[in-house]
Amino acid sequence: MTVRHFLTLNDLSQDELRHLIQRSIDLKQMHKDGRVYEPLKSRVLGMIFEKSSTRTRVSFEAGMIQLGGGAIFLSPRDTQLGRGEPIEDSARVLSQMVDAVMIRTFEHQKAATFAQYSSVPVINALTDDYHPCQLLADMQAYHEARGSIQGKTVAWIGDGNNMCNSYINAARLYDFTLNIACPEGFEPMQALLDQAGDRVRIVRDPKEAVENAHLVTTDVWASMGQEEEAQARLKAFENFQVSPALMDKADKDAIFLHCLPAHRGEEVSEDMLDDPRSFVFEQAGNRLHAQKALLEFLLCSE
Repeated sequence: MTVRHFLTLNDLSQDELRHLIQRSIDLKQMHKDGRVYEPLKSRVLGMIFEKSSTRTRVSFEAGMIQLGGGAIFLSPRDTQLGRGEPIEDSARVLSQMVDAVMIRTFEHQKAATFAQYSSVPVINALTDDYHPCQLLADMQAYHEARGSIQGKTVAWIGDGNNMCNSYINAARLYDFTLNIACPEGFEPMQALLDQAGDRVRIVRDPKEAVENAHLVTTDVWASMGQEEEAQARLKAFENFQVSPALMDKADKDAIFLHCLPAHRGEEVSEDMLDDPRSFVFEQAGNRLHAQKALLEFLLCSE
């Protein structure tokens, strides 16, 4: 059987991605009902973290436990990768000892190389270019709140970062229109924009982007590894804050999402996360169930 990896949303078909939303919702309900479901009994997930995280570690580790398996946390101090072992060699060795590998790192090519030499599924839990696991949780959150996102309009406000790149992929695969409001010089990957065509639009005014939008979302202005740029970014993005007043310009049933952690008073106003249109904490909780659905798909599909 061919090994399936999940490095970007493009690794799955439209039908498979839509299936994962429904499966995530099903697994979430099973968990709420207290039903024990352990299809990954005795399976092990290796978790390589070169970038730290709260939600990613807890959701994957808890997810494996709930599915009957286990997870091993590996930081740069815990692996030979941190001492210069070639990625190709680490992938060959680790994939003989675990059933799947989750990697959270900086360069996307590192995750891609690891997958190339791995004999077990590799999951991208974030790179500088993409964050596909978060998009699964986001799509689940919207579906739970308002139904299918197909044909809707999404507004991305802020930096054209890894989350924005993944939203571009999602626009094509989940069939929605994406308005991206970002300052000049902070656009997402041009190759992705070229692939998306007229499904994605770049504007400079957040008010224009959110007009009639059904989902409004953003992320921090300075991501991990960009701390030295923080002050310059604060100035560049000062007019790109999402607030209840900005949300008022969106569709009357619009919801707000943020992948967290949020910097209140920067990309979001102090009160935005607590606004009734905010579903960010449900969205965060969905990381657990969306990734359980992903793990089940990658490890149990025939």
